[in-house]
Amino acid sequence: MEAIFIKGTTDTPEVNLDKKTGELMLKGSSLPEDVKEFYNPILNWLDEYFNEPNEQTDFIFEMVYFNTASSKMILDIMFKLKDAIEDGKNVKVSWNYFEDDEDMLEAGEDFADIVEMPIEVKCIYSSTV
Repeated sequence: MEAIFIKGTTDTPEVNLDKKTGELMLKGSSLPEDVKEFYNPILNWLDEYFNEPNEQTDFIFEMVYFNTASSKMILDIMFKLKDAIEDGKNVKVSWNYFEDDEDMLEAGEDFADIVEMPIEVKCIYSSTV
């Protein structure tokens, strides 16, 4: 299974999906012109990956901004992760945010409530020195 790596831009997040490591990441800003075109390959990759996942899978969201259309696609990813957990797969989901980014903190908590699965919501960076 081939890894997917997409370098982030101002409009699209960095994507790193690597079966070899079981470390999957979505990082940055998400406001692509066509969200389905951008996210469908990611959703399809996850479907294939969870047919034969690694013993441990870590999915890290490290978003700094996303628009409404992207939030639906992020939610679709979260539901795939929840399905995998319910199927007995060992999946850890982390939602990382900047210390002073209340919006991303709340977004992580909201996603956890909507999907009804454990998500580790944590501050990873401080914008002050």
